[in-house]
Amino acid sequence: MPESAMTPSPTSPAPAPEVDSPASSGPYAIVEASGQQFWVQPNRYYDLDRINAEVDSTVTLENVLLVKDAKGATLGHPFITGATVELKVMAHRRGPKIIVYKMKPKKKTRRKNGHRQELTRVMVQSITVAGKALA
Repeated sequence: MPESAMTPSPTSPAPAPEVDSPASSGPYAIVEASGQQFWVQPNRYYDLDRINAEVDSTVTLENVLLVKDAKGATLGHPFITGATVELKVMAHRRGPKIIVYKMKPKKKTRRKNGHRQELTRVMVQSITVAGKALA
């Protein structure tokens, strides 16, 4: 048997490929809006459930659960006191149509229903912690 077959070859794990994750592109916050949690970053837009506000107005979210910046992460219990996220309302939209079809076999019972969610598209203006804007 050759000597190379007896010695195990060093198997080093291959380096993980560089993935462009949202965390690598700057500060972010996790906020609670309309009963859901959203990962938001400055200068990006998001579609939230319908917010009762006019187009081009500013909405402030105070339910901030986590803020991550260059210094580190700040976690709230449950919310961070003094942290806010400013949103600018861009437009009111409707989501994609969802078809709900219910059928009972052998009973001639069929029901078709559709739904479109009312949404508000918002742009994140700034993330602020204790009066200091992160971005």
